[in-house]
Amino acid sequence: MTGRQAARKLRPRTLLVAATAWLLADVFLLPYLEMVVTALRPADELRDPSYLPRHFAWSNFVDVWRDSTLGANLRVTLLVAAGSTVLVLLVALPAAYHTARVRYRGRRLFLLLVLVTQMFQPTSLLVGLYREFYQLSMLNSVWTLILCNAAFNLAFAVWILTAYIGSIPVELEEAAMVDGLGRLGALRRVVLPLALPGVVTALIFTFIAAWNEFVMGLTLTTAPERQPLTVGINGFIGNYTVEWNYLFAGSVVAIVPVVVLFALIERRVVSGLTAGSVK
Repeated sequence: MTGRQAARKLRPRTLLVAATAWLLADVFLLPYLEMVVTALRPADELRDPSYLPRHFAWSNFVDVWRDSTLGANLRVTLLVAAGSTVLVLLVALPAAYHTARVRYRGRRLFLLLVLVTQMFQPTSLLVGLYREFYQLSMLNSVWTLILCNAAFNLAFAVWILTAYIGSIPVELEEAAMVDGLGRLGALRRVVLPLALPGVVTALIFTFIAAWNEFVMGLTLTTAPERQPLTVGINGFIGNYTVEWNYLFAGSVVAIVPVVVLFALIERRVVSGLTAGSVK
């Protein structure tokens, strides 16, 4: 069978798969398209049955930025997401490296305890966290949100990095140490470059989880300018009215950084998620 005949034989199946993929993509993209369209609707057209507005109100993005604390909320969210991600990586990397390379007593118990921490929902600990940070006078603090988000995302990072580092042959480190590198040098020059997909996966998941966090931000912050973006956007929902155009304009602003970040490192995330699947 020639290559052309094989292509003809597979063409109907390929078209079916492609059509199904496009259909599923449209289903997932339609809510985002609706969000963008609503963000551009004038206030007097919010109840119109037409899908597209008669006039596009680009000023909605200017008004929501000027007349609310959205800029300050975005800055808080960037600080919290970036700070939580850095803190998680600083703690998870040495913990995962030691767990993957050293067969010490209690290793399985440690991994089990790490897994158990994933079973606790942040909402079940909010009362205790609020009382603790209240006594420490740390409410309305960016550092409070950084510590909480890092704590709740640390277990996932340790697990995925342990799996990835464990899949890297230990002989590579031994060869580097024979050439004169110490343990830290081998970790920095050999393990980290090879484990970069796993590191990027932990980074993106921690960043997105901290970026989208709502409950802790709502509970541990009360000043509007100290609240994260998710809580600030929720302020457009009133007791009797909802400013839909401003609500969706703020939502568009909120998703753009995450979409850009994920698009830039999507390949490394996929390879990181399959880490340790093949020995």
